[in-house]
Amino acid sequence: MTQTTLPESHADLLTRPAFAHLATIRPDGSPQSNVMWFEWDGELLRFTHTSTRQKYKNLQAEPRVAVSIADPDNNYRYVEIRGTVESITEDDAQASFYRHLQERYDSVYPINDAAVRVIIAVRPTAFVVKD
Repeated sequence: MTQTTLPESHADLLTRPAFAHLATIRPDGSPQSNVMWFEWDGELLRFTHTSTRQKYKNLQAEPRVAVSIADPDNNYRYVEIRGTVESITEDDAQASFYRHLQERYDSVYPINDAAVRVIIAVRPTAFVVKD
């Protein structure tokens, strides 16, 4: 069932460090889906990426996206989020948002592409959940 707000029953999937699959549309109209780290602030999903990859170009051409997050403890329980990219901004010189996500996902390592790191903010328009 499609809903316009995130059901409380699935809020945990956005607050814990689960992996999201972010789907965009390629120039030829075919979908591209990648596993991504994310953060949810209650209004926006935020992802880190670089401005040198195809996904970045996809988002500039078509801002509508789909995101799915499966429960790591029960893969049949998930949330699908449909939304629109609200903004793409440069991360700071130290890639602080990327570092924040590294810490959230307990995977800290040197950031060699800080100069091209961006923060993608997605505003959800619909939520589909499955228990």
